[in-house]
Amino acid sequence: MLFARADVIHAHDVNVLPTAWLAAKLSGAKLVYDAHEISTSREGYSSFRKLVAIVERALMPRAEGTITTTEARAKFFARAYGIARPLVLQNRPREQQPQASERIRRELGLSESWPIVLYQGGVQQGRGLERLVRVAAQVPEAYFVFIGGGRLDASLRQIAKELQLEDRVHFIPTVALADLPSYTASADIGVQPIENTCLNHYTTDSNKLFEYVQAALPVIASDLPEIRRIVRQHDLGLLVPAGNSEALADALRRMVSDAGLRQHHTVRARAAAAALSWEMQEHLLIDLYRRVLG
Repeated sequence: MLFARADVIHAHDVNVLPTAWLAAKLSGAKLVYDAHEISTSREGYSSFRKLVAIVERALMPRAEGTITTTEARAKFFARAYGIARPLVLQNRPREQQPQASERIRRELGLSESWPIVLYQGGVQQGRGLERLVRVAAQVPEAYFVFIGGGRLDASLRQIAKELQLEDRVHFIPTVALADLPSYTASADIGVQPIENTCLNHYTTDSNKLFEYVQAALPVIASDLPEIRRIVRQHDLGLLVPAGNSEALADALRRMVSDAGLRQHHTVRARAAAAALSWEMQEHLLIDLYRRVLG
């Protein structure tokens, strides 16, 4: 970075912020800090929270531009560190034309025509995944597919085995990002059961939610403020109280059993796909760089 003569150094999250700040200072470049998470209140970061706060409090006000992913997070950073509210750029993929796909059914050899309930993303604590596997036992005539990897992978497989759900609950390891849309499009329902275990979760809007929209999937998601805003505004599916197994099971049974309801939310997702794409906000990033470069 010191020899590339960059005009701007973009720090993507706090783990690279000190290095990026030092490089910007030594090279005379402008610094943009892109905070995708609230790492002072985040699953798996309990040992680093104080250090993160020290780093962000010292360096975030020195950045010429700041970015985060939701309005709630922008409000948090502005108040926590006495800075102007960061630019909000949601974690949206580029607009995609949904294409019919049987990839999941074909790869897993699913013999029934039951709806596929999909979770894609990190298999980590606080995302409601153990709850989701257990709830699958209460939702007959549906397949549950997890795409991704992480610390809970073995635990989820064990729960499925103990509940004798191995014929309906399936796991696909992390796939290449370029291949993911064809997997997503081959499901019937996208689920985001994240739990309210920390401020980072409470303020998320979840990149997988936007991926489900681009695949025209109806969604079932935790009723947290930023997720609620998107789901309600675009009528994308059903909201359930975070951490409530009974409500999650009820919503899943309703969506699985009602093809008309699924079709309604599929149509709404298709209508929202352009508005919730990266293309609709990329000009904001360009404008930020223009302002930073003056």
